[in-house]
Amino acid sequence: MYTQQEIDFALRGAVQIFSKEGLVDRLNSGKRLKIKLGCDPSRPDLHLGHTVILRRLKALQDMGHEIIFLIGDFTGMIGDPSGKSKTRPKLTLEETRENGVSYLQQVGKVLDPNKATIAYNSEWLNAMNFADVIGLASKYTLARTLERDDFTKRFKENQPISLHELLYPLAQGYDSVALHADVEVGGTDQTFNLLVGRELQRDYGQTPQEVITFPLLVGLDGKEKMSKSLDNYIGIDEPAAIMYEKAMRVPDSALLEYFVLTTDISEEEAKEIIQKDVVEAHRVFGKEIIRMYHGEAAIEEAVSRYATVASGAIPDKMATALVPLNDEKTIGICDLVRICGLAPSNSEARRLVQGKGIKIDNVVIEDVHAKIACTDGMVVSKGKNKFVRVEVEK
Repeated sequence: MYTQQEIDFALRGAVQIFSKEGLVDRLNSGKRLKIKLGCDPSRPDLHLGHTVILRRLKALQDMGHEIIFLIGDFTGMIGDPSGKSKTRPKLTLEETRENGVSYLQQVGKVLDPNKATIAYNSEWLNAMNFADVIGLASKYTLARTLERDDFTKRFKENQPISLHELLYPLAQGYDSVALHADVEVGGTDQTFNLLVGRELQRDYGQTPQEVITFPLLVGLDGKEKMSKSLDNYIGIDEPAAIMYEKAMRVPDSALLEYFVLTTDISEEEAKEIIQKDVVEAHRVFGKEIIRMYHGEAAIEEAVSRYATVASGAIPDKMATALVPLNDEKTIGICDLVRICGLAPSNSEARRLVQGKGIKIDNVVIEDVHAKIACTDGMVVSKGKNKFVRVEVEK
């Protein structure tokens, strides 16, 4: 039997539980539960938004339950349509497997991967023949499937919905049947899919899994959910100094949510810190996430670097980039930004320059056609927190 405090900590931040009574009964049954999390292998880089669920899984893992990371290498080839306004591009099986490996490596920052079970849904979904797929499809109606908000919206707007997308909730739901899951967790955007798993387990003669949904952490823009593609994220693999600088940019209105969902600081304590001094509260939050993902020793340097950057100075420590020059001993600004790793492509580099987001030795560059005469030690910067020192290729 677990104490109410242990159960409350494991469920901290949960939005909905289907059903809470059933979940508590299972937790107190003495059985080692199979708790499943489906992992999207299309974006393997983890940020604080992912840790909202991972940290709750850590609590359940510490209570002795089996955490199953289901890598959707097969469903990743379909592309989850949840919350999407158009069909997602499909990945190859090789791509989903490669991304899955990266995911597992990063998960070790939150959980003990040696005490978790890893599964790939291609193991059973790839083995299905067409008769199996038809049998699975017969378990759910089109009307029920179209109740999903994203499908309903796209249908009303005459946006295409491919038949393979309609199969996604069934494929994800069948994962719970194949694994005999006792509990499944996910973000609120996955609620429909998780509940399909409950229905399918009942159809296949299994006890329906309990479902726990958690909120989607808002990003640094204060509008959209945290996402690397929107560049509004705090990555758990990012350097401590970058994490701290981004922590200082968390919207005041979202700071309490960040404390509650991504740290162990209690809601009452967080409220008190924020009400006393919101700027200091940001500092407390920044130090806390550095402590969690980099250790106590990394805090002082990160805070010092932030103070340097905030004053407009260039920090001493930064990444370096080897830059090749043309016969005229110059390089185009967009090529330079890309080679320095400040943009994934020349088109993105052009956008940054046009938006006055690139500086060289603290001087803003506005001409996208500028030819830069690079020298060793020159500093190229993006925004307020990304600096790269140039080394000219000899």
